[in-house]
Amino acid sequence: MSRTLPPGWYPDPDAPHLERWWDGTAWTDHRRAPEGPGPPRPAGGASGRAKAVALTASGVVLVAAIVSGAFALARGDGDDVVADTVPTVATPPPSTAAPAPSRLVDELDGISLPLPDGWVPAKYVTRDNVVMTTDGGRVFTRTLPADSGASPASLAKKDIPQAADSSYAGIRSHRVVGSERVAVAGCTGYLVRWRVKAAQGSEGYVQSLVFTPAPGGPRNAVVVRFAFDAGPDGPPLADMDRITDGIRSLGR
Repeated sequence: MSRTLPPGWYPDPDAPHLERWWDGTAWTDHRRAPEGPGPPRPAGGASGRAKAVALTASGVVLVAAIVSGAFALARGDGDDVVADTVPTVATPPPSTAAPAPSRLVDELDGISLPLPDGWVPAKYVTRDNVVMTTDGGRVFTRTLPADSGASPASLAKKDIPQAADSSYAGIRSHRVVGSERVAVAGCTGYLVRWRVKAAQGSEGYVQSLVFTPAPGGPRNAVVVRFAFDAGPDGPPLADMDRITDGIRSLGR
């Protein structure tokens, strides 16, 4: 069905932020801002303007849609302005993104670790590197060569100063807040936890956890290092315990 739009101000197809005068057959050069003065009076005088003023907001939106579609068709290969049905907007499909993993698999060291809320896996995982992060928190893993003469306790106590120095520059002091035997991945392990103060005044918690996931015979020891900023800028200290308790050996 063809329809000729009545004369009036409509959204300018070339500049949608302006209105342009349609004289009933073609666009004129008259443009205005939407809140500008009234249109030039078409034939029919005040009655046409009164009808324009009486339009509701929903009517204006409908007319604008018709004008935009009609003008696009009029610029094609015909002279008539054709008002077709208003196209519908396609609804985007629901997100198909995979849910965030609840565990991190560290194949290099043969373990998996839980990911508490707010923690994300590191983009790249290499030996002796960070495996997960959150605001103010990092977790590292590494494997120590087999040493039948060293216990998890002696290895953890030897590792904790290195863990502190690598996590916070210029350690001024430290206080031991934890040193105990723990069960990790079904094996006996040992952890040492320090609260440290760095030269620039920042404070944090550092923990070295050492365990041997393969029972019996020569074996490598796995070291998991934790570095949590102290105070509101760091993660809750309970996350350190959640990660420690949730470590599993791969294949078990």
